[in-house]
Amino acid sequence: MDSLSQHLEGLKLFGNKDQVEVEEEILESLNMVLQAVTGDQQLSGNLLQASGIFTTLGQILTSHPRCAVPAAQVLAELAKNEELKQPCIDAGLVSALLPHLESSDQDLLLHSGRAIGRICYGNKELQEELVKAGVISLLVKILCDFPESEPLVRVDLLALCNLAELDTAKEALSKTNVAEELVRQLRRAENQERLEIVTEILQLLAENDSLKVQLVDADVQSALVEILQRVQDSPEVEAAGITKSISDLVISLLLGDESMQKLFANGTGLIYQRISSWLLSSNIQLQLTGALAVANFARNDSNCVKMVQLGVVHQLLDVLERHVDNGDVTVQHAALSALRNLAIPVINKVQMLEEGVAKRIQMLLRSEMPPVQFKLLGTLRMLIDGQVKAAESLGQDPALLNRLVQWCEAKENAGVQGEANRLLASLLRHSKSQEVVRAIQEAQGMKHLVSMTTSEHAIMQNEALIALAIASAINLEIIKDAFKESKLIPNLQKLLEDDMTSPEVKYKSLGLLCSLLSSGDLRKQMEEAKVQDTLESLCNHSNTNVVKQAVTAIQILKRNAQDSGLFFP
Repeated sequence: MDSLSQHLEGLKLFGNKDQVEVEEEILESLNMVLQAVTGDQQLSGNLLQASGIFTTLGQILTSHPRCAVPAAQVLAELAKNEELKQPCIDAGLVSALLPHLESSDQDLLLHSGRAIGRICYGNKELQEELVKAGVISLLVKILCDFPESEPLVRVDLLALCNLAELDTAKEALSKTNVAEELVRQLRRAENQERLEIVTEILQLLAENDSLKVQLVDADVQSALVEILQRVQDSPEVEAAGITKSISDLVISLLLGDESMQKLFANGTGLIYQRISSWLLSSNIQLQLTGALAVANFARNDSNCVKMVQLGVVHQLLDVLERHVDNGDVTVQHAALSALRNLAIPVINKVQMLEEGVAKRIQMLLRSEMPPVQFKLLGTLRMLIDGQVKAAESLGQDPALLNRLVQWCEAKENAGVQGEANRLLASLLRHSKSQEVVRAIQEAQGMKHLVSMTTSEHAIMQNEALIALAIASAINLEIIKDAFKESKLIPNLQKLLEDDMTSPEVKYKSLGLLCSLLSSGDLRKQMEEAKVQDTLESLCNHSNTNVVKQAVTAIQILKRNAQDSGLFFP
């Protein structure tokens, strides 16, 4: 330690001198300090901190280019110690090191990069300052100039990985050719560590829409596909992790509209071309990736039409069938999401229904997994939207209706319960069929539609009111008892009296009341509940449509029960 102290004192004397002859002494002292730090980092670090040498190291970095490499190396070693990072910052050593990232000397680049990376690790404020100082373009240039220098590339990639979380860094990176360089490094990655670092950086960059597009333009997709092909059947333990990270990156690229469209390329893009093999794979992660890719491509209507023409629907159904019993929930959920999105264009609904999609996905009715149940219900509801024949067929299917009624009672899962109610309402709304009204009544589904009128969501209230109005107009006689038992009249009266109820819901509630007045029993129930008083109070409502409908309801209420003026939405 005495020797180290002497060298530290010597450096303080030499550090601010310009004479070339003292550089040999500086180099000798730096080498001694480096050996000491490497040998006993804690003890020598404390001595260095007490000596105030950090300012001297900054002077050496600035004034003695020949000594910059060992000075940067000493700092890189010292910065391993958390307690010594702040003294480095206080002495302005990051600013002193930064210009050396423009050097052509690989050793200087390596040690300067390590020192900066270690000093700034975990310090967001300092990292932001680095980005403002232009470090991003320097790091990308190093990657471009020395792509095959393994130690230097590793330090560079680690630095990019730490900085790429910052939005300012992503913005700066979007103005460079980093995408091309990273794709090059991805292709060169021969070990798991390198692959993981590059993939992590790419995943961070893929959070930025502009960088997504640049990565696709740099053909990152072909590199990703090659890696998946290489590892998908590998027995190695790390293969599963690599498959997952690469798959996640593929999906991240699809989340941007422009990058997604470039990858689709009207069905000719490489990622889309691989979907079929992924869905057919025995690898569950690849099946999931394939289904999620379809779901994302299907955010665009023209893509949806093209994919249905290309036959992707039955590939998704085949995957679902493989997972019906004790299958993977995430795969089922993703495949149903894809089918739902594909069913949005009207032309696709018709083709998918003609090909028996609605019947085939009913195999999932026996699923006990709420996420699958939820997606199944949403997919069926999308398929029958505006499709009379499909709504008539499904609306008379006892197995479907009985399962829907069960799920309408699933209070432990509000999402499933809500979707089951909405599908029941849709079956009535789109079929307008007496047979469907009868079938839902026999399945004891009407009471659930009545309960749906009290939902906290206005859209569900509206859907329920329209469905009940249609059912009442078609065959009130067979459902009036269910309405009485489920307290439809009190529910409607509460909606009409509640100031928080939207005008649209009040309007539809009034229309339904008009339909119900054709039943003597329900009219009597209204009279007992003094519904007329509620109606009269609505004649002063701020919404003119509500006022008109309230006046109409009062007139009907006062007329003969047979002159009901049925409301049919």
